[in-house]
Amino acid sequence: MRPTLHPRLVNGRFGDPAVFVEALHRRNALLFDLGDLAPLSTRDLLRITHVFVSHTHMDHFIGFDRLLRVHVGREKEITIVGPVGIIGAVGHKLQAYTWDLVDRYATDLAFTVIEVLSAEKLDAVRFRLKARFAPEAAELPRWKKGPSIIWPDFQLGIAILEHHGVSLGFAVQEPIHVNIWRNRLDARGLSPGPWLQRLKRAIYADEPGDVPIDLPDGQTATLGDLRDLATVERGQKIAYVTDVADTHGNRTAIYTIAREADLFFVEASFSAADKAQATARAHLTTIAAGEIARAAAVRRVEPFHFSPRYAGEEARMLDEVDAAFRGDR
Repeated sequence: MRPTLHPRLVNGRFGDPAVFVEALHRRNALLFDLGDLAPLSTRDLLRITHVFVSHTHMDHFIGFDRLLRVHVGREKEITIVGPVGIIGAVGHKLQAYTWDLVDRYATDLAFTVIEVLSAEKLDAVRFRLKARFAPEAAELPRWKKGPSIIWPDFQLGIAILEHHGVSLGFAVQEPIHVNIWRNRLDARGLSPGPWLQRLKRAIYADEPGDVPIDLPDGQTATLGDLRDLATVERGQKIAYVTDVADTHGNRTAIYTIAREADLFFVEASFSAADKAQATARAHLTTIAAGEIARAAAVRRVEPFHFSPRYAGEEARMLDEVDAAFRGDR
Protein backbone atom coordinates (compact mmCIF):
# COMPACT_ATOMS: atom_id res chain seq x y z
CA MET A 1 0.00 0.00 0.00
CA ARG A 2 1.33 3.43 -0.94
CA PRO A 3 0.55 5.61 2.09
CA THR A 4 -1.82 8.51 1.59
CA LEU A 5 -1.26 10.02 5.05
CA HIS A 6 2.27 11.23 5.81
CA PRO A 7 2.75 12.23 9.47
CA ARG A 8 5.73 13.86 11.13
CA LEU A 9 6.61 14.95 14.65
CA VAL A 10 6.68 18.74 14.64
CA ASN A 11 9.09 19.11 17.57
CA GLY A 12 11.00 15.85 17.58
CA ARG A 13 10.84 13.32 20.38
CA PHE A 14 11.69 15.75 23.20
CA GLY A 15 9.69 18.85 22.28
CA ASP A 16 6.04 19.81 22.66
CA PRO A 17 3.63 17.14 21.38
CA ALA A 18 2.30 17.81 17.89
CA VAL A 19 2.04 15.54 14.87
CA PHE A 20 1.35 17.10 11.46
CA VAL A 21 -0.30 14.76 8.95
CA GLU A 22 -0.19 15.62 5.26
CA ALA A 23 -2.68 13.99 2.90
CA LEU A 24 -1.14 13.00 -0.43
CA HIS A 25 -2.67 14.87 -3.41
CA ARG A 26 -5.01 16.77 -1.07
CA ARG A 27 -4.76 20.31 0.15
CA ASN A 28 -5.92 19.54 3.66
CA ALA A 29 -3.82 18.36 6.60
CA LEU A 30 -4.54 17.04 10.09
CA LEU A 31 -2.89 17.91 13.39
CA PHE A 32 -2.64 15.90 16.59
CA ASP A 33 -2.21 18.30 19.53
CA LEU A 34 -1.36 21.98 19.57
CA GLY A 35 2.09 22.16 21.09
CA ASP A 36 4.62 24.70 19.81
CA LEU A 37 3.85 25.11 16.08
CA ALA A 38 6.73 27.46 15.24
CA PRO A 39 8.54 24.78 13.16
CA LEU A 40 5.56 24.55 10.80
CA SER A 41 5.58 26.91 7.83
CA THR A 42 2.67 29.21 7.10
CA ARG A 43 1.91 27.00 4.11
CA ASP A 44 1.68 23.94 6.39
CA LEU A 45 -0.53 25.73 8.88
CA LEU A 46 -2.89 26.94 6.16
CA ARG A 47 -3.50 23.32 5.10
CA ILE A 48 -4.80 22.28 8.53
CA THR A 49 -8.54 21.53 8.56
CA HIS A 50 -8.83 19.22 11.61
CA VAL A 51 -7.11 19.37 14.99
CA PHE A 52 -7.32 16.65 17.64
CA VAL A 53 -6.38 17.85 21.13
CA SER A 54 -5.57 15.25 23.80
CA HIS A 55 -5.91 17.73 26.69
CA THR A 56 -5.18 21.38 27.37
CA HIS A 57 -1.95 21.33 29.37
CA MET A 58 0.18 24.18 28.05
CA ASP A 59 2.58 22.01 26.04
CA HIS A 60 -0.39 20.52 24.16
CA PHE A 61 -2.37 23.72 23.53
CA ILE A 62 -0.06 26.72 23.36
CA GLY A 63 0.13 26.50 19.56
CA PHE A 64 -3.49 27.53 19.15
CA ASP A 65 -2.54 31.21 18.96
CA ARG A 66 -0.17 30.63 16.04
CA LEU A 67 -2.82 28.61 14.21
CA LEU A 68 -5.31 31.41 14.79
CA ARG A 69 -2.99 34.22 13.73
CA VAL A 70 -2.08 32.83 10.30
CA HIS A 71 -5.74 32.12 9.49
CA VAL A 72 -7.26 35.50 10.36
CA GLY A 73 -8.26 37.05 7.04
CA ARG A 74 -8.67 33.69 5.31
CA GLU A 75 -11.89 31.97 4.30
CA LYS A 76 -11.53 28.79 6.31
CA GLU A 77 -13.33 26.23 8.45
CA ILE A 78 -11.28 24.37 11.07
CA THR A 79 -12.65 21.57 13.23
CA ILE A 80 -11.18 20.97 16.67
CA VAL A 81 -11.94 17.83 18.69
CA GLY A 82 -10.99 17.68 22.35
CA PRO A 83 -11.93 16.58 25.87
CA VAL A 84 -14.41 18.02 28.34
CA GLY A 85 -13.71 21.75 28.60
CA ILE A 86 -12.30 22.24 25.09
CA ILE A 87 -15.18 24.48 24.00
CA GLY A 88 -14.54 26.80 26.94
CA ALA A 89 -10.78 26.69 26.40
CA VAL A 90 -11.05 27.71 22.73
CA GLY A 91 -13.70 30.29 23.51
CA HIS A 92 -11.55 31.93 26.20
CA LYS A 93 -8.56 31.98 23.87
CA LEU A 94 -10.60 33.74 21.20
CA GLN A 95 -12.16 36.22 23.61
CA ALA A 96 -8.75 37.19 24.96
CA TYR A 97 -8.36 39.40 21.88
CA THR A 98 -10.24 42.50 20.71
CA TRP A 99 -12.05 41.93 17.42
CA ASP A 100 -13.13 45.49 16.66
CA LEU A 101 -11.92 45.39 13.03
CA VAL A 102 -13.70 42.27 11.83
CA ASP A 103 -16.05 44.27 9.59
CA ARG A 104 -13.08 45.10 7.36
CA TYR A 105 -12.60 41.46 6.41
CA ALA A 106 -14.39 40.11 3.37
CA THR A 107 -13.64 36.55 4.48
CA ASP A 108 -14.78 34.55 7.47
CA LEU A 109 -12.79 32.18 9.65
CA ALA A 110 -14.73 29.60 11.64
CA PHE A 111 -13.78 27.06 14.29
CA THR A 112 -16.17 24.22 14.96
CA VAL A 113 -15.21 22.77 18.34
CA ILE A 114 -16.39 19.28 19.24
CA GLU A 115 -16.28 18.36 22.90
CA VAL A 116 -16.16 14.67 23.87
CA LEU A 117 -18.35 14.49 26.96
CA SER A 118 -18.49 10.70 27.13
CA ALA A 119 -18.41 7.65 24.90
CA GLU A 120 -22.08 8.33 24.18
CA LYS A 121 -22.31 12.12 24.12
CA LEU A 122 -20.68 14.90 22.11
CA ASP A 123 -21.31 18.63 22.02
CA ALA A 124 -20.37 21.19 19.39
CA VAL A 125 -20.08 24.99 19.19
CA ARG A 126 -19.03 27.22 16.29
CA PHE A 127 -16.97 30.39 16.63
CA ARG A 128 -16.85 32.79 13.62
CA LEU A 129 -14.58 35.78 13.08
CA LYS A 130 -17.40 37.86 11.53
CA ALA A 131 -19.44 37.28 14.69
CA ARG A 132 -16.43 38.31 16.84
CA PHE A 133 -16.14 34.65 17.80
CA ALA A 134 -19.30 34.63 19.86
CA PRO A 135 -20.42 31.02 20.42
CA GLU A 136 -23.04 29.73 17.97
CA ALA A 137 -24.90 26.46 17.67
CA ALA A 138 -23.17 23.87 15.48
CA GLU A 139 -24.21 20.57 13.97
CA LEU A 140 -22.23 17.49 14.82
CA PRO A 141 -20.77 15.44 11.97
CA ARG A 142 -21.92 11.86 11.63
CA TRP A 143 -20.72 9.83 14.60
CA LYS A 144 -21.37 6.69 16.58
CA LYS A 145 -20.88 5.57 20.16
CA GLY A 146 -17.37 4.78 21.21
CA PRO A 147 -17.08 7.58 20.25
CA SER A 148 -16.08 7.61 16.60
CA ILE A 149 -16.56 10.59 14.28
CA ILE A 150 -17.00 9.97 10.56
CA TRP A 151 -15.93 12.37 7.84
CA PRO A 152 -15.89 11.59 4.09
CA ASP A 153 -12.14 10.95 3.88
CA PHE A 154 -11.46 9.38 7.27
CA GLN A 155 -12.89 8.20 10.56
CA LEU A 156 -11.65 9.34 13.97
CA GLY A 157 -11.68 6.78 16.79
CA ILE A 158 -11.44 8.30 20.26
CA ALA A 159 -10.39 6.78 23.59
CA ILE A 160 -11.18 8.55 26.86
CA LEU A 161 -8.08 7.98 29.01
CA GLU A 162 -6.81 8.93 32.47
CA HIS A 163 -3.94 11.34 33.10
CA HIS A 164 -4.31 14.19 35.59
CA GLY A 165 -7.92 14.31 34.51
CA VAL A 166 -9.00 13.26 31.03
CA SER A 167 -6.63 12.83 28.10
CA LEU A 168 -7.96 11.66 24.75
CA GLY A 169 -6.28 9.13 22.49
CA PHE A 170 -7.04 9.19 18.78
CA ALA A 171 -6.88 6.95 15.72
CA VAL A 172 -7.39 8.26 12.20
CA GLN A 173 -8.36 5.63 9.64
CA GLU A 174 -9.19 5.90 5.97
CA PRO A 175 -12.36 3.92 5.13
CA ILE A 176 -10.50 2.23 2.27
CA HIS A 177 -7.25 2.93 0.45
CA VAL A 178 -7.55 3.46 -3.30
CA ASN A 179 -4.28 2.95 -5.12
CA ILE A 180 -3.95 4.29 -8.68
CA TRP A 181 -1.43 2.36 -10.74
CA ARG A 182 0.87 4.54 -12.83
CA ASN A 183 1.57 1.75 -15.35
CA ARG A 184 -2.15 1.41 -16.01
CA LEU A 185 -2.46 5.16 -16.54
CA ASP A 186 0.44 5.03 -18.98
CA ALA A 187 -1.13 2.12 -20.87
CA ARG A 188 -4.28 4.19 -21.36
CA GLY A 189 -2.37 7.35 -22.28
CA LEU A 190 -3.67 9.21 -19.21
CA SER A 191 -1.65 11.72 -17.21
CA PRO A 192 -1.82 11.83 -13.41
CA GLY A 193 -3.21 14.97 -11.82
CA PRO A 194 -5.96 16.41 -9.62
CA TRP A 195 -8.64 14.58 -11.64
CA LEU A 196 -7.59 11.38 -9.90
CA GLN A 197 -8.98 12.73 -6.62
CA ARG A 198 -12.44 12.81 -8.21
CA LEU A 199 -11.92 9.23 -9.37
CA LYS A 200 -10.84 8.16 -5.89
CA ARG A 201 -13.79 9.90 -4.24
CA ALA A 202 -16.18 8.13 -6.60
CA ILE A 203 -14.64 4.79 -5.69
CA TYR A 204 -14.70 5.62 -1.97
CA ALA A 205 -18.40 6.47 -2.23
CA ASP A 206 -19.15 3.38 -4.36
CA GLU A 207 -20.87 5.57 -6.94
CA PRO A 208 -22.66 3.96 -9.94
CA GLY A 209 -20.55 2.79 -12.87
CA ASP A 210 -22.13 5.28 -15.29
CA VAL A 211 -20.99 8.33 -13.29
CA PRO A 212 -18.87 10.57 -15.59
CA ILE A 213 -15.30 11.43 -14.63
CA ASP A 214 -13.50 14.35 -16.31
CA LEU A 215 -10.17 13.38 -17.85
CA PRO A 216 -7.09 15.63 -18.14
CA ASP A 217 -7.49 15.97 -21.93
CA GLY A 218 -10.97 17.49 -21.57
CA GLN A 219 -12.77 14.25 -22.40
CA THR A 220 -14.91 12.24 -19.98
CA ALA A 221 -15.15 8.54 -19.16
CA THR A 222 -17.44 6.59 -16.90
CA LEU A 223 -16.39 5.33 -13.52
CA GLY A 224 -16.96 1.79 -14.77
CA ASP A 225 -14.47 2.34 -17.59
CA LEU A 226 -11.85 3.65 -15.19
CA ARG A 227 -12.15 1.26 -12.26
CA ASP A 228 -9.39 -0.97 -13.57
CA LEU A 229 -6.91 1.86 -13.00
CA ALA A 230 -7.25 1.32 -9.25
CA THR A 231 -7.07 -1.33 -6.59
CA VAL A 232 -8.79 -1.09 -3.21
CA GLU A 233 -7.14 -2.08 0.07
CA ARG A 234 -7.65 -1.58 3.80
CA GLY A 235 -7.41 2.07 4.71
CA GLN A 236 -4.33 3.48 6.38
CA LYS A 237 -4.54 3.91 10.17
CA ILE A 238 -2.54 6.26 12.41
CA ALA A 239 -2.98 6.17 16.20
CA TYR A 240 -1.84 8.83 18.68
CA VAL A 241 -1.69 8.53 22.47
CA THR A 242 0.10 10.79 24.93
CA ASP A 243 0.01 11.80 28.60
CA VAL A 244 -1.68 8.74 30.09
CA ALA A 245 -1.22 6.72 33.26
CA ASP A 246 -0.18 3.09 32.96
CA THR A 247 -3.41 1.52 34.18
CA HIS A 248 -5.33 -1.56 33.11
CA GLY A 249 -8.23 0.60 31.97
CA ASN A 250 -6.01 2.85 29.87
CA ARG A 251 -4.23 -0.08 28.27
CA THR A 252 -7.50 -1.74 27.35
CA ALA A 253 -8.89 1.44 25.79
CA ILE A 254 -5.65 2.08 23.87
CA TYR A 255 -5.63 -1.48 22.51
CA THR A 256 -9.12 -0.86 21.14
CA ILE A 257 -8.35 2.28 19.14
CA ALA A 258 -4.76 1.45 18.15
CA ARG A 259 -5.39 -2.14 17.07
CA GLU A 260 -3.39 -2.96 13.91
CA ALA A 261 -2.48 0.68 13.29
CA ASP A 262 0.06 1.19 10.53
CA LEU A 263 1.77 3.82 12.66
CA PHE A 264 1.40 4.38 16.41
CA PHE A 265 2.64 7.58 18.02
CA VAL A 266 2.85 6.87 21.75
CA GLU A 267 4.41 8.77 24.60
CA ALA A 268 7.37 7.18 26.39
CA SER A 269 8.18 9.93 28.83
CA PHE A 270 10.30 7.94 31.28
CA SER A 271 12.99 5.30 31.05
CA ALA A 272 12.22 1.82 32.36
CA ALA A 273 14.49 2.50 35.34
CA ASP A 274 12.31 5.45 36.38
CA LYS A 275 8.99 3.63 36.62
CA ALA A 276 8.21 5.15 40.03
CA GLN A 277 8.43 8.69 38.63
CA ALA A 278 6.30 7.69 35.64
CA THR A 279 3.62 6.31 37.95
CA ALA A 280 3.68 9.40 40.17
CA ARG A 281 3.30 11.69 37.14
CA ALA A 282 0.75 9.54 35.28
CA HIS A 283 2.96 8.89 32.25
CA LEU A 284 4.18 5.82 30.40
CA THR A 285 7.67 4.34 30.54
CA THR A 286 9.53 3.16 27.47
CA ILE A 287 8.71 -0.44 28.38
CA ALA A 288 5.00 0.30 28.83
CA ALA A 289 4.88 2.09 25.47
CA GLY A 290 6.52 -0.86 23.71
CA GLU A 291 4.29 -3.41 25.46
CA ILE A 292 1.14 -1.51 24.52
CA ALA A 293 2.25 -1.21 20.89
CA ARG A 294 3.03 -4.95 20.79
CA ALA A 295 -0.29 -5.94 22.36
CA ALA A 296 -2.15 -3.69 19.91
CA ALA A 297 -0.36 -5.44 17.01
CA VAL A 298 0.66 -2.15 15.40
CA ARG A 299 2.96 -2.29 12.41
CA ARG A 300 5.31 0.48 13.50
CA VAL A 301 5.71 2.39 16.75
CA GLU A 302 6.94 6.00 17.00
CA PRO A 303 7.70 6.89 20.64
CA PHE A 304 7.84 10.57 21.58
CA HIS A 305 7.36 13.06 24.43
CA PHE A 306 10.61 11.96 26.08
CA SER A 307 11.36 13.83 29.29
CA PRO A 308 14.13 16.45 28.93
CA ARG A 309 16.04 14.61 31.67
CA TYR A 310 17.06 12.11 28.97
CA ALA A 311 18.57 14.68 26.62
CA GLY A 312 21.41 13.02 24.73
CA GLU A 313 19.99 9.55 25.42
CA GLU A 314 17.47 9.29 22.59
CA ALA A 315 19.06 6.12 21.21
CA ARG A 316 18.78 4.36 24.58
CA MET A 317 15.14 5.37 24.98
CA LEU A 318 14.32 4.11 21.49
CA ASP A 319 16.13 0.83 22.17
CA GLU A 320 14.07 0.27 25.33
CA VAL A 321 10.81 0.83 23.46
CA ASP A 322 11.90 -1.37 20.60
CA ALA A 323 12.96 -4.21 22.91
CA ALA A 324 9.53 -4.23 24.56
CA PHE A 325 7.80 -3.93 21.19
CA ARG A 326 9.68 -6.97 19.87
CA GLY A 327 9.04 -8.90 23.10
CA ASP A 328 12.68 -9.04 24.18
CA ARG A 329 11.88 -7.59 27.61
